[in-house]
Amino acid sequence: MDIEVKENFEIKNLTTFKIGGKVKRVFFPKSEDEFVYLLNETENPLILGSCSDILFSSEGYDGDVILTSKMRGLTFDGKRFYAECGVKGSELSVLALKNSVSGFEFMSCFPGSIGGNVYMNAGAHGQAISDTIISAHVFDLKNKNVKTLTKEELELSYRKSILQNGDYILISAEFEGVKSTQEEISKRIEENKASRSATQPSLKYPNAGSVFKNPENNSAGKLLEEIGAKSFKVNDAEVWQNHANFIVNKGNATSEDVLELMYKMYSCVKEKQGIKLKPEVKFFGKRSDREEEICRILY
Repeated sequence: MDIEVKENFEIKNLTTFKIGGKVKRVFFPKSEDEFVYLLNETENPLILGSCSDILFSSEGYDGDVILTSKMRGLTFDGKRFYAECGVKGSELSVLALKNSVSGFEFMSCFPGSIGGNVYMNAGAHGQAISDTIISAHVFDLKNKNVKTLTKEELELSYRKSILQNGDYILISAEFEGVKSTQEEISKRIEENKASRSATQPSLKYPNAGSVFKNPENNSAGKLLEEIGAKSFKVNDAEVWQNHANFIVNKGNATSEDVLELMYKMYSCVKEKQGIKLKPEVKFFGKRSDREEEICRILY
């Protein structure tokens, strides 16, 4: 197959954190056939989408990465939406608005792709992937074939899905919302945008979204605010001034800078609040000795 591939690729150019070293090889499949071919033919590839909720090692990655950002098939048949894993959540939100279908407003500001959104059962503003997803078309890594998982088989819960077990890779997903008016949908989208701009940094300040998951019946941001995390920084990695659960790259932050800052945030909450926060940001790539030490604690 004539699949696009780049060697010694600077991955930081694609990550929303603007952090990351060189990757040995990056493949860019444009269709399900190309994606399945790569999943069958490459050994232990790292699968990435929009690179919006990850921290990639400044030391890079000496292996193969499959980037799904060019798998952009998105259709609506009058009842259901069908989206390939590389489709941006915001694109699905726009198509839903155009067809007067509610349930996807929360995706309007998301930089992430459908693959990542389903993987972590993304949600915000009282909505989540689990509200609208019907089924998922996946590649079974054990049996090396393609199959369909029902919503129940996806085992969706807060920021979790069966995809995190490492047995399946999302190819595409099927969604169904509820009919509404464009006026009501637009109103909710604008409210979501206003809320997001007030509480989350724009990509003008490179970041990877929420750093830690919310503990049950609690808020990671609130816990971090209470221990004074907004004053924390390690070189060019800083906790954002408007919300303590975000780290921004002020210029030349490295992956080790970010992990050191995450460790400081985690340690202070553990010491003063007695709660062990769990990272929402995922770390990939080579690890320095210090990064390995921190990751053993955080992850």
